[in-house]
Formats: sequence, structure tokens, C-alpha cells
Amino acid sequence: MSSGEFDVPYKSPVVPNKLGNDDKIKFNCYKGISCFNACCKQADITLTPYDIVRLKTRLGITSGEFIKNHTVPFEMDGHSTPGIKLRTEDEQPVCLFLDGDNGCGVYEDRPSACRYYPMGLMSMLNAQTRNDEQHYFIVEESHCNGHKEDREITVADYRKEQKVEDYDELNRDWYRLILKKRSGGPAIGKPSPMSFQLFFMCSYDVDRFREFFNSKNFRTVYAIDDETYALLNKDDVELMKFGFRLMHQVLFGENTIDMVDGAYEERMSERGPILAARREMEIEAAKEKDAIDKYIDD
Repeated sequence: MSSGEFDVPYKSPVVPNKLGNDDKIKFNCYKGISCFNACCKQADITLTPYDIVRLKTRLGITSGEFIKNHTVPFEMDGHSTPGIKLRTEDEQPVCLFLDGDNGCGVYEDRPSACRYYPMGLMSMLNAQTRNDEQHYFIVEESHCNGHKEDREITVADYRKEQKVEDYDELNRDWYRLILKKRSGGPAIGKPSPMSFQLFFMCSYDVDRFREFFNSKNFRTVYAIDDETYALLNKDDVELMKFGFRLMHQVLFGENTIDMVDGAYEERMSERGPILAARREMEIEAAKEKDAIDKYIDD
């Protein structure tokens, strides 16, 4: 087993050892094991963008409908970066996709967190190379008897068996985005409400992002050729990946998407009076707050 360790909360079921692809785990799960479906009755599943694309396609609904009917929001960090979890029953943490004794009702399109169980994926930034690295860890929960099975399997083979590799690859730029924000700390600061809206739309609501992508002004700003434009309009996965690139550009200033010559300058010129007015309002609001605070202190 790998020697790296990381801090985990007190009484956490996470075993604090980093695993690599060649490390082995002792685990097996199958219909007939005494704890079959127990993990689905203790569900706490954070969803990734590709999870949502797979599940909303499986159900034949829009991403907006999926978010409304099958998820609940949560905050991923101290800056209130929006995340979403799989909705469970109102009174118990039972997954809504659990099909009685038959197990998962969406098994072929189940989320990556379900595929990984009892492992978890952890993205880390290498302090020396500044490159992102992926490590794995084990979750040992009392309701799971799969750890008592005799089968040993490498992390790499387990990932292949659970068909999670495509999920990781398609979500990789999104993981990098979150890692970049977390590693930036105070230097990046708290994003604006508009940044949060962009993050939520590009991360989770691919159908609403397509509406935004097709808006009147989008192609006047971003240089997108006709072939790419047509592809993004029919392929949810490609549009999702394009959304990651857009977030890297808008939120962190990375040059990921070509812009129409002069479009940025023209847009800033048009928005100049609006931004100036907003700044004046912020200054006046700050002055008013200072005055109120002074009055209270006096």
C-alpha cells in the first residue's frame, strides 16, 4: 500500500492512506452478499458534470428537470461554490434509483461515486511540479461486508471493472478547475454571484448552457467555426467539455477559446458605463454601511 497519508475528520470511515493504480484492495460486491443494497440506503452521492449528462440522457429528460427532481444543492467550500448531490427519500437517505431487491435501477449509468465505492477519488496539486495528481482511498463503513470477501484486486483493475475511467477522463478538466480555485486560496478570493451562475450552468445544466451558447451575442464574442458550432449543438458531452474550457477562460483568464478580433474591447466599451455605475453603487453602499456601523458603535 502507498505510504502517503492525509488528514480525515475524526471518526470518518475514510482510511487515511493514498492508493495508486498498482495498489491492491480487498473487496467484492455481488447480488446475494448479506449487505447487498445497504450502501444505496445510506446514500450521500456528490454528482459530477458527466454523471448528470449520463443520468438525464438515461431518463430522457432535460438537465434542468433532472436537477429539479433528482438533486439537492450544497456548498463545496467556504466560498459557497455550488455543488449538487443525488436526492434521497425525504425521511431516509435511500437512493431514489434503488429498485427494491433488484439493486440499482440505473446501474449502467450510475454516478462515478457509486462506481468507485468503496474507494474514493482525490485530486491533489503537486507542490513541486504544479501538476494535478489523482490518488485513491478506501472507505470502510460498518454496513459494508464487501471488505470481508477474499478477493484482492488492484486499483487499476477495479477502476476498469467498474468502467469509471471514462468518467474520470471526461471530468478531468472540471476537477482541475476546482483544484485551481482551492489551491489559489485568498489570492483568488470569493467569486462573484455571476461567476457562480456561470459555474453552475456550465457544470450541471448542459441544456441551459446550450441556450446560452446559442444566444445572439455569444458568437459575436467567441470565434467558433460552423463545424464546431454544429457539433456542440447536438453533442452534450462535447458541449460539457466546451463549458469547462469556457470556465477556465472566464474565471481564471486562461486562453482556451479564441475570441473574435476586437470583440473583448468592444464589449468592455459597451459595458463601461454599467460597470462604472455598479462601482459607484458599491462605494455608496460601503459608505452607508460604515455610517451605520459608526452610529451603532457610538
